[in-house]
Amino acid sequence: MMAFFKLAERGGSVRAEVIGGVTTFITMAYIIVVNPAILSFVGIPAGPGTVATILTAVVGCALMGLIANRPIAVAPYMGENTFIAFGLAALGIGWEQRLGAVFMSGAVFLVITLLGVRGWLANSVPTGLKHSFAVGIGLFLAFIGLYETGIVTSFVTGMPPQALPINAGGLFTAPAVPVKIGNLRDPQVLLAILGFVLMTVLMIRKVRGALLIGIALTALIGGALGFGQWPKSITALPFTGDYDLSAIAFKLDVTSVLQFSFMPVLLTLFLMSFLDTLGTLTGLGAAANLLDEKGNFPQVERPMIVDALTCMFSGLVGTSTSGAYIESATGIQEGARTGLAALVTAALFAVSLFFIPLIEPLQQLRFAYGPALIAVGVLMVGSVRRIDFDDLTEWVPAFVTIVMMLFTYNIANGLTAGLVVHPLLKLAAGRGRELNAGMIVMALLCAAYYLFGLPH
Repeated sequence: MMAFFKLAERGGSVRAEVIGGVTTFITMAYIIVVNPAILSFVGIPAGPGTVATILTAVVGCALMGLIANRPIAVAPYMGENTFIAFGLAALGIGWEQRLGAVFMSGAVFLVITLLGVRGWLANSVPTGLKHSFAVGIGLFLAFIGLYETGIVTSFVTGMPPQALPINAGGLFTAPAVPVKIGNLRDPQVLLAILGFVLMTVLMIRKVRGALLIGIALTALIGGALGFGQWPKSITALPFTGDYDLSAIAFKLDVTSVLQFSFMPVLLTLFLMSFLDTLGTLTGLGAAANLLDEKGNFPQVERPMIVDALTCMFSGLVGTSTSGAYIESATGIQEGARTGLAALVTAALFAVSLFFIPLIEPLQQLRFAYGPALIAVGVLMVGSVRRIDFDDLTEWVPAFVTIVMMLFTYNIANGLTAGLVVHPLLKLAAGRGRELNAGMIVMALLCAAYYLFGLPH
Protein backbone atom coordinates (compact mmCIF):
# COMPACT_ATOMS: atom_id res chain seq x y z
CA MET A 1 0.00 0.00 0.00
CA MET A 2 2.81 2.41 0.88
CA ALA A 3 4.39 1.83 -2.53
CA PHE A 4 1.14 1.99 -4.53
CA PHE A 5 0.10 5.35 -3.09
CA LYS A 6 3.69 6.68 -2.90
CA LEU A 7 3.18 7.79 0.70
CA ALA A 8 6.88 8.16 1.49
CA GLU A 9 7.58 10.04 -1.74
CA ARG A 10 4.86 12.60 -1.00
CA GLY A 11 5.62 12.93 2.68
CA GLY A 12 2.38 11.33 3.81
CA SER A 13 1.42 8.72 6.37
CA VAL A 14 -1.48 6.31 6.74
CA ARG A 15 -2.69 8.20 9.82
CA ALA A 16 -2.67 11.56 8.04
CA GLU A 17 -4.45 10.10 5.00
CA VAL A 18 -7.19 8.58 7.15
CA ILE A 19 -7.69 11.79 9.14
CA GLY A 20 -7.68 13.81 5.92
CA GLY A 21 -10.22 11.51 4.25
CA VAL A 22 -12.53 11.64 7.26
CA THR A 23 -12.25 15.43 7.50
CA THR A 24 -13.05 15.87 3.81
CA PHE A 25 -16.10 13.61 4.17
CA ILE A 26 -17.42 15.56 7.15
CA THR A 27 -17.10 18.94 5.43
CA MET A 28 -18.76 17.80 2.18
CA ALA A 29 -21.32 15.26 3.45
CA TYR A 30 -23.97 18.00 3.25
CA ILE A 31 -24.23 17.10 -0.43
CA ILE A 32 -26.06 13.91 0.60
CA VAL A 33 -28.98 16.05 1.74
CA VAL A 34 -28.67 19.22 -0.34
CA ASN A 35 -28.18 17.81 -3.84
CA PRO A 36 -31.30 15.59 -3.93
CA ALA A 37 -33.32 18.39 -2.33
CA ILE A 38 -32.39 20.74 -5.18
CA LEU A 39 -32.96 18.14 -7.92
CA SER A 40 -36.36 17.25 -6.48
CA PHE A 41 -37.63 20.54 -7.93
CA VAL A 42 -37.36 19.04 -11.44
CA GLY A 43 -39.14 15.82 -10.54
CA ILE A 44 -36.26 13.59 -9.44
CA PRO A 45 -37.56 11.80 -6.30
CA ALA A 46 -35.56 12.68 -3.18
CA GLY A 47 -35.02 9.07 -2.05
CA PRO A 48 -33.53 7.70 -5.28
CA GLY A 49 -31.79 11.05 -5.79
CA THR A 50 -30.03 10.62 -2.44
CA VAL A 51 -28.80 7.15 -3.39
CA ALA A 52 -27.62 8.44 -6.79
CA THR A 53 -25.75 11.29 -5.12
CA ILE A 54 -23.97 8.94 -2.71
CA LEU A 55 -23.13 6.38 -5.40
CA THR A 56 -21.63 9.09 -7.57
CA ALA A 57 -19.45 10.27 -4.67
CA VAL A 58 -18.35 6.68 -3.97
CA VAL A 59 -17.38 6.03 -7.59
CA GLY A 60 -15.75 9.44 -8.09
CA CYS A 61 -13.67 9.35 -4.91
CA ALA A 62 -12.62 5.73 -5.50
CA LEU A 63 -11.54 6.46 -9.08
CA MET A 64 -9.64 9.55 -7.93
CA GLY A 65 -7.77 7.43 -5.39
CA LEU A 66 -7.01 4.51 -7.68
CA ILE A 67 -6.44 6.20 -11.05
CA ALA A 68 -5.13 9.67 -10.15
CA ASN A 69 -3.75 8.96 -6.65
CA ARG A 70 -4.75 12.41 -5.44
CA PRO A 71 -6.35 13.42 -2.10
CA ILE A 72 -9.30 14.97 -3.89
CA ALA A 73 -12.93 14.03 -3.40
CA VAL A 74 -15.42 13.94 -6.27
CA ALA A 75 -19.19 14.33 -6.02
CA PRO A 76 -22.11 16.15 -7.71
CA TYR A 77 -21.28 19.84 -7.99
CA MET A 78 -23.06 22.57 -6.10
CA GLY A 79 -23.88 25.32 -8.59
CA GLU A 80 -24.27 22.99 -11.54
CA ASN A 81 -27.10 21.22 -9.72
CA THR A 82 -28.86 24.56 -9.32
CA PHE A 83 -28.35 25.27 -13.02
CA ILE A 84 -29.79 21.85 -13.88
CA ALA A 85 -32.78 22.38 -11.58
CA PHE A 86 -33.63 26.06 -12.09
CA GLY A 87 -31.46 27.49 -14.87
CA LEU A 88 -33.10 25.30 -17.50
CA ALA A 89 -36.68 25.81 -16.28
CA ALA A 90 -37.48 28.30 -19.05
CA LEU A 91 -36.65 25.70 -21.72
CA GLY A 92 -39.48 23.45 -20.58
CA ILE A 93 -37.43 20.24 -20.71
CA GLY A 94 -37.79 17.21 -18.47
CA TRP A 95 -35.24 15.82 -16.04
CA GLU A 96 -34.50 12.96 -18.44
CA GLN A 97 -33.14 15.42 -21.00
CA ARG A 98 -31.20 17.28 -18.34
CA LEU A 99 -29.52 14.03 -17.30
CA GLY A 100 -28.77 13.41 -20.98
CA ALA A 101 -26.98 16.76 -21.11
CA VAL A 102 -24.95 15.79 -18.03
CA PHE A 103 -23.91 12.50 -19.66
CA MET A 104 -22.97 14.16 -22.95
CA SER A 105 -20.86 16.83 -21.26
CA GLY A 106 -18.97 14.04 -19.48
CA ALA A 107 -18.48 12.18 -22.77
CA VAL A 108 -17.05 15.31 -24.39
CA PHE A 109 -14.73 15.76 -21.39
CA LEU A 110 -13.47 12.21 -21.78
CA VAL A 111 -12.77 12.54 -25.51
CA ILE A 112 -10.85 15.81 -25.27
CA THR A 113 -8.96 14.57 -22.21
CA LEU A 114 -7.84 11.38 -23.97
CA LEU A 115 -6.80 13.49 -26.97
CA GLY A 116 -4.66 15.64 -24.65
CA VAL A 117 -6.61 18.82 -25.41
CA ARG A 118 -7.94 19.30 -21.89
CA GLY A 119 -4.50 18.98 -20.30
CA TRP A 120 -3.01 21.29 -22.92
CA LEU A 121 -5.60 23.95 -22.19
CA ALA A 122 -5.12 23.58 -18.43
CA ASN A 123 -1.34 23.96 -18.66
CA SER A 124 -1.62 26.99 -20.94
CA VAL A 125 -3.07 29.16 -18.15
CA PRO A 126 -0.46 31.67 -16.83
CA THR A 127 1.07 30.93 -13.44
CA GLY A 128 -0.20 34.12 -11.81
CA LEU A 129 -3.74 33.44 -12.94
CA LYS A 130 -3.54 29.91 -11.54
CA HIS A 131 -2.60 31.25 -8.13
CA SER A 132 -5.55 33.63 -8.32
CA PHE A 133 -7.72 30.52 -8.65
CA ALA A 134 -6.45 29.34 -5.27
CA VAL A 135 -7.04 32.76 -3.67
CA GLY A 136 -10.54 33.03 -5.10
CA ILE A 137 -11.47 29.52 -4.02
CA GLY A 138 -10.09 30.24 -0.54
CA LEU A 139 -12.22 33.35 -0.16
CA PHE A 140 -15.19 31.49 -1.65
CA LEU A 141 -14.79 28.72 0.94
CA ALA A 142 -14.49 31.27 3.73
CA PHE A 143 -17.64 33.07 2.55
CA ILE A 144 -19.56 29.78 2.41
CA GLY A 145 -18.43 29.05 5.96
CA LEU A 146 -19.36 32.52 7.20
CA TYR A 147 -22.79 32.34 5.56
CA GLU A 148 -23.53 28.76 6.61
CA THR A 149 -22.70 29.50 10.25
CA GLY A 150 -24.72 32.72 10.34
CA ILE A 151 -21.72 34.94 11.11
CA VAL A 152 -22.66 36.68 7.88
CA THR A 153 -26.22 36.59 6.57
CA SER A 154 -28.44 38.02 3.85
CA PHE A 155 -29.39 41.67 4.28
CA VAL A 156 -33.08 40.74 4.10
CA THR A 157 -32.85 38.21 6.94
CA GLY A 158 -35.33 39.11 9.66
CA MET A 159 -37.22 41.62 7.50
CA PRO A 160 -41.00 41.29 7.09
CA PRO A 161 -42.17 40.38 3.54
CA GLN A 162 -43.72 43.80 3.00
CA ALA A 163 -40.34 45.44 3.59
CA LEU A 164 -38.65 43.53 0.77
CA PRO A 165 -37.94 45.58 -2.40
CA ILE A 166 -40.39 44.81 -5.22
CA ASN A 167 -40.42 46.35 -8.69
CA ALA A 168 -43.41 47.43 -10.79
CA GLY A 169 -43.76 43.91 -12.17
CA GLY A 170 -44.24 42.47 -8.71
CA LEU A 171 -40.82 40.79 -8.67
CA PHE A 172 -38.19 41.05 -5.95
CA THR A 173 -35.31 43.42 -6.70
CA ALA A 174 -31.83 43.42 -5.23
CA PRO A 175 -31.60 44.94 -1.75
CA ALA A 176 -29.40 48.00 -1.29
CA VAL A 177 -26.90 45.88 0.66
CA PRO A 178 -26.45 42.16 -0.18
CA VAL A 179 -25.15 40.86 3.15
CA LYS A 180 -24.81 41.96 6.74
CA ILE A 181 -23.36 40.70 10.00
CA GLY A 182 -25.33 37.88 11.59
CA ASN A 183 -26.92 37.73 15.02
CA LEU A 184 -23.91 37.58 17.32
CA ARG A 185 -26.22 36.86 20.25
CA ASP A 186 -27.30 33.59 18.64
CA PRO A 187 -25.63 30.75 20.62
CA GLN A 188 -25.01 28.75 17.44
CA VAL A 189 -23.23 31.69 15.82
CA LEU A 190 -21.11 32.07 18.94
CA LEU A 191 -20.37 28.33 18.82
CA ALA A 192 -19.16 28.70 15.23
CA ILE A 193 -16.84 31.55 16.23
CA LEU A 194 -15.54 29.45 19.11
CA GLY A 195 -14.99 26.56 16.69
CA PHE A 196 -12.98 28.75 14.33
CA VAL A 197 -10.82 30.09 17.18
CA LEU A 198 -10.27 26.56 18.47
CA MET A 199 -9.22 25.26 15.04
CA THR A 200 -6.90 28.23 14.54
CA VAL A 201 -5.18 27.67 17.87
CA LEU A 202 -4.76 23.96 17.14
CA MET A 203 -3.26 24.77 13.72
CA ILE A 204 -0.91 27.33 15.24
CA ARG A 205 0.28 24.66 17.68
CA LYS A 206 0.59 22.26 14.70
CA VAL A 207 -1.76 19.66 16.18
CA ARG A 208 -2.45 16.85 13.72
CA GLY A 209 -6.16 16.58 12.97
CA ALA A 210 -6.79 20.17 14.08
CA LEU A 211 -9.85 20.63 11.88
CA LEU A 212 -11.35 17.24 12.71
CA ILE A 213 -10.76 17.79 16.44
CA GLY A 214 -12.29 21.26 16.20
CA ILE A 215 -15.36 19.96 14.36
CA ALA A 216 -15.87 17.14 16.87
CA LEU A 217 -15.46 19.34 19.97
CA THR A 218 -17.74 22.06 18.61
CA ALA A 219 -20.38 19.46 17.68
CA LEU A 220 -20.18 17.92 21.16
CA ILE A 221 -20.60 21.30 22.85
CA GLY A 222 -23.56 22.09 20.58
CA GLY A 223 -25.13 18.72 21.33
CA ALA A 224 -24.72 19.26 25.06
CA LEU A 225 -26.50 22.62 24.70
CA GLY A 226 -29.42 20.98 22.93
CA PHE A 227 -28.75 22.11 19.36
CA GLY A 228 -29.57 19.76 16.52
CA GLN A 229 -32.16 17.00 16.43
CA TRP A 230 -32.20 13.27 16.94
CA PRO A 231 -32.56 11.10 13.82
CA LYS A 232 -35.95 9.48 13.19
CA SER A 233 -34.13 6.20 12.63
CA ILE A 234 -30.55 4.98 12.34
CA THR A 235 -30.41 2.76 9.27
CA ALA A 236 -32.28 2.20 6.01
CA LEU A 237 -31.65 -0.27 3.22
CA PRO A 238 -30.63 1.41 -0.05
CA PHE A 239 -32.10 0.33 -3.40
CA THR A 240 -35.43 -0.60 -1.79
CA GLY A 241 -38.65 1.23 -0.91
CA ASP A 242 -38.20 5.00 -0.84
CA TYR A 243 -34.57 4.55 -1.90
CA ASP A 244 -35.23 2.39 -4.98
CA LEU A 245 -32.89 3.70 -7.67
CA SER A 246 -34.79 2.15 -10.59
CA ALA A 247 -37.07 5.21 -10.74
CA ILE A 248 -34.27 7.37 -12.20
CA ALA A 249 -31.30 5.17 -13.17
CA PHE A 250 -30.68 4.87 -16.92
CA LYS A 251 -33.69 7.06 -17.68
CA LEU A 252 -31.62 9.80 -19.35
CA ASP A 253 -32.59 11.07 -22.80
CA VAL A 254 -29.46 11.52 -24.93
CA THR A 255 -31.13 11.72 -28.34
CA SER A 256 -32.97 14.97 -27.61
CA VAL A 257 -29.78 16.57 -26.30
CA LEU A 258 -28.05 16.16 -29.66
CA GLN A 259 -30.40 18.69 -31.27
CA PHE A 260 -28.96 22.09 -32.20
CA SER A 261 -31.33 23.86 -29.81
CA PHE A 262 -29.50 22.21 -26.92
CA MET A 263 -26.12 23.70 -27.83
CA PRO A 264 -26.33 26.57 -25.27
CA VAL A 265 -27.06 24.03 -22.54
CA LEU A 266 -24.16 21.77 -23.52
CA LEU A 267 -21.81 24.75 -23.92
CA THR A 268 -22.70 25.99 -20.45
CA LEU A 269 -22.35 22.61 -18.76
CA PHE A 270 -19.11 21.93 -20.61
CA LEU A 271 -17.43 25.21 -19.71
CA MET A 272 -18.74 25.35 -16.14
CA SER A 273 -17.58 21.84 -15.32
CA PHE A 274 -14.29 22.18 -17.18
CA LEU A 275 -13.38 25.43 -15.47
CA ASP A 276 -14.66 24.35 -12.05
CA THR A 277 -12.41 21.30 -12.25
CA LEU A 278 -9.45 23.33 -13.55
CA GLY A 279 -9.78 25.93 -10.82
CA THR A 280 -10.35 23.37 -8.07
CA LEU A 281 -7.39 21.19 -9.11
CA THR A 282 -5.12 24.22 -9.31
CA GLY A 283 -6.27 25.60 -5.98
CA LEU A 284 -5.99 22.26 -4.20
CA GLY A 285 -2.67 21.58 -5.88
CA ALA A 286 -1.34 24.85 -4.52
CA ALA A 287 -2.66 24.02 -1.04
CA ALA A 288 -0.97 20.60 -1.10
CA ASN A 289 2.24 21.80 -2.80
CA LEU A 290 1.47 19.51 -5.74
CA LEU A 291 2.10 22.09 -8.47
CA ASP A 292 5.38 22.12 -10.40
CA GLU A 293 7.65 25.13 -10.87
CA LYS A 294 5.42 26.46 -13.67
CA GLY A 295 2.30 26.21 -11.53
CA ASN A 296 1.02 23.19 -13.47
CA PHE A 297 -0.74 20.22 -11.87
CA PRO A 298 1.45 17.15 -12.66
CA GLN A 299 -0.34 14.47 -14.68
CA VAL A 300 -3.44 16.63 -14.74
CA GLU A 301 -5.00 14.30 -17.31
CA ARG A 302 -5.58 11.60 -14.68
CA PRO A 303 -7.88 13.57 -12.36
CA MET A 304 -9.56 14.99 -15.45
CA ILE A 305 -10.28 11.48 -16.77
CA VAL A 306 -11.77 10.65 -13.37
CA ASP A 307 -13.85 13.82 -13.55
CA ALA A 308 -15.15 12.87 -17.02
CA LEU A 309 -15.97 9.26 -16.11
CA THR A 310 -17.78 10.34 -12.93
CA CYS A 311 -19.77 12.94 -14.83
CA MET A 312 -20.95 10.25 -17.28
CA PHE A 313 -21.82 7.99 -14.34
CA SER A 314 -23.83 10.86 -12.82
CA GLY A 315 -26.03 11.10 -15.88
CA LEU A 316 -26.53 7.33 -16.01
CA VAL A 317 -27.40 6.89 -12.36
CA GLY A 318 -29.64 9.97 -12.15
CA THR A 319 -27.92 13.02 -10.68
CA SER A 320 -26.21 16.27 -11.73
CA THR A 321 -22.74 17.08 -13.08
CA SER A 322 -19.87 15.92 -10.88
CA GLY A 323 -16.31 17.03 -10.28
CA ALA A 324 -13.52 17.74 -7.81
CA TYR A 325 -14.66 19.25 -4.50
CA ILE A 326 -13.02 22.31 -2.97
CA GLU A 327 -13.80 20.92 0.50
CA SER A 328 -10.93 18.50 -0.16
CA ALA A 329 -8.75 21.36 1.01
CA THR A 330 -9.77 20.55 4.59
CA GLY A 331 -8.35 17.03 4.24
CA ILE A 332 -5.22 18.36 2.59
CA GLN A 333 -4.73 20.73 5.51
CA GLU A 334 -4.84 17.68 7.79
CA GLY A 335 -1.93 16.14 5.87
CA ALA A 336 -3.62 14.15 3.10
CA ARG A 337 -1.31 13.89 0.08
CA THR A 338 -2.35 10.76 -1.82
CA GLY A 339 -5.30 8.87 -3.20
CA LEU A 340 -5.56 6.86 0.01
CA ALA A 341 -7.43 9.81 1.54
CA ALA A 342 -9.87 9.80 -1.39
CA LEU A 343 -10.47 6.07 -0.83
CA VAL A 344 -11.22 6.74 2.85
CA THR A 345 -13.76 9.37 1.78
CA ALA A 346 -15.24 6.91 -0.74
CA ALA A 347 -15.56 4.25 1.96
CA LEU A 348 -17.38 6.66 4.28
CA PHE A 349 -19.81 7.61 1.52
CA ALA A 350 -20.37 3.89 0.83
CA VAL A 351 -21.13 3.24 4.50
CA SER A 352 -23.48 6.24 4.56
CA LEU A 353 -25.73 4.44 2.05
CA PHE A 354 -26.99 2.37 4.97
CA PHE A 355 -27.25 5.28 7.42
CA ILE A 356 -29.05 7.97 5.41
CA PRO A 357 -31.60 8.71 8.20
CA LEU A 358 -28.72 9.15 10.67
CA ILE A 359 -26.71 11.48 8.45
CA GLU A 360 -29.54 13.87 7.55
CA PRO A 361 -29.77 15.59 10.98
CA LEU A 362 -25.98 15.66 11.34
CA GLN A 363 -25.79 17.98 8.36
CA GLN A 364 -27.75 20.60 10.28
CA LEU A 365 -24.75 21.16 12.57
CA ARG A 366 -23.40 24.00 10.45
CA PHE A 367 -21.84 25.61 13.50
CA ALA A 368 -19.49 22.60 13.67
CA TYR A 369 -18.29 22.11 10.09
CA GLY A 370 -18.67 25.71 8.84
CA PRO A 371 -15.63 27.02 10.80
CA ALA A 372 -13.42 24.44 9.05
CA LEU A 373 -14.27 26.03 5.69
CA ILE A 374 -13.31 29.46 7.03
CA ALA A 375 -10.03 28.12 8.43
CA VAL A 376 -9.06 26.50 5.13
CA GLY A 377 -10.01 29.66 3.27
CA VAL A 378 -7.56 31.62 5.42
CA LEU A 379 -4.76 29.25 4.46
CA MET A 380 -5.53 29.20 0.73
CA VAL A 381 -5.52 33.00 0.46
CA GLY A 382 -1.76 32.83 1.11
CA SER A 383 -1.28 32.04 -2.60
CA VAL A 384 -1.83 35.74 -3.27
CA ARG A 385 1.89 36.23 -2.53
CA ARG A 386 2.72 34.51 -5.81
CA ILE A 387 0.78 36.97 -7.96
CA ASP A 388 2.77 39.79 -9.57
CA PHE A 389 1.17 42.96 -8.18
CA ASP A 390 3.58 45.20 -10.11
CA ASP A 391 2.37 44.01 -13.51
CA LEU A 392 -1.21 45.16 -14.09
CA THR A 393 -1.60 42.81 -17.05
CA GLU A 394 -1.21 39.99 -14.51
CA TRP A 395 -2.76 41.51 -11.39
CA VAL A 396 -5.97 42.90 -12.93
CA PRO A 397 -7.05 39.54 -14.48
CA ALA A 398 -6.19 37.87 -11.17
CA PHE A 399 -8.29 40.45 -9.31
CA VAL A 400 -11.20 40.01 -11.72
CA THR A 401 -11.01 36.24 -11.26
CA ILE A 402 -11.07 36.52 -7.47
CA VAL A 403 -13.89 39.05 -7.11
CA MET A 404 -16.13 37.50 -9.78
CA MET A 405 -15.70 34.08 -8.23
CA LEU A 406 -16.59 35.38 -4.79
CA PHE A 407 -19.33 37.89 -5.54
CA THR A 408 -21.22 35.83 -8.13
CA TYR A 409 -21.00 32.79 -5.83
CA ASN A 410 -19.69 30.74 -8.74
CA ILE A 411 -16.12 29.51 -9.30
CA ALA A 412 -16.48 29.19 -13.06
CA ASN A 413 -17.76 32.77 -13.49
CA GLY A 414 -14.52 34.03 -11.97
CA LEU A 415 -12.37 31.81 -14.16
CA THR A 416 -14.16 32.75 -17.38
CA ALA A 417 -13.91 36.46 -16.62
CA GLY A 418 -10.22 36.28 -15.76
CA LEU A 419 -9.40 34.17 -18.81
CA VAL A 420 -11.10 36.70 -21.10
CA VAL A 421 -9.55 39.79 -19.50
CA HIS A 422 -5.97 38.45 -19.41
CA PRO A 423 -5.32 38.24 -23.19
CA LEU A 424 -7.22 41.48 -23.81
CA LEU A 425 -4.90 43.37 -21.46
CA LYS A 426 -1.81 41.72 -22.93
CA LEU A 427 -2.87 42.81 -26.41
CA ALA A 428 -3.76 46.32 -25.23
CA ALA A 429 -0.31 46.63 -23.65
CA GLY A 430 1.38 45.55 -26.88
CA ARG A 431 2.56 42.31 -25.28
CA GLY A 432 0.62 39.84 -27.39
CA ARG A 433 3.77 37.76 -27.88
CA GLU A 434 3.42 36.62 -24.25
CA LEU A 435 0.21 34.78 -25.10
CA ASN A 436 0.17 31.14 -26.17
CA ALA A 437 -2.27 29.35 -28.42
CA GLY A 438 -3.96 27.62 -25.49
CA MET A 439 -4.71 30.92 -23.79
CA ILE A 440 -6.31 32.31 -26.94
CA VAL A 441 -8.48 29.21 -27.33
CA MET A 442 -9.52 29.43 -23.68
CA ALA A 443 -10.40 33.11 -24.04
CA LEU A 444 -12.55 32.42 -27.11
CA LEU A 445 -14.36 29.57 -25.35
CA CYS A 446 -15.03 31.75 -22.32
CA ALA A 447 -16.26 34.61 -24.50
CA ALA A 448 -18.59 32.14 -26.24
CA TYR A 449 -20.01 31.21 -22.85
CA TYR A 450 -21.06 34.81 -22.19
CA LEU A 451 -22.30 35.36 -25.74
CA PHE A 452 -24.11 32.08 -26.47
CA GLY A 453 -24.24 30.12 -23.21
CA LEU A 454 -26.46 30.46 -20.17
CA PRO A 455 -24.43 32.34 -17.53
CA HIS A 456 -25.70 31.79 -14.01
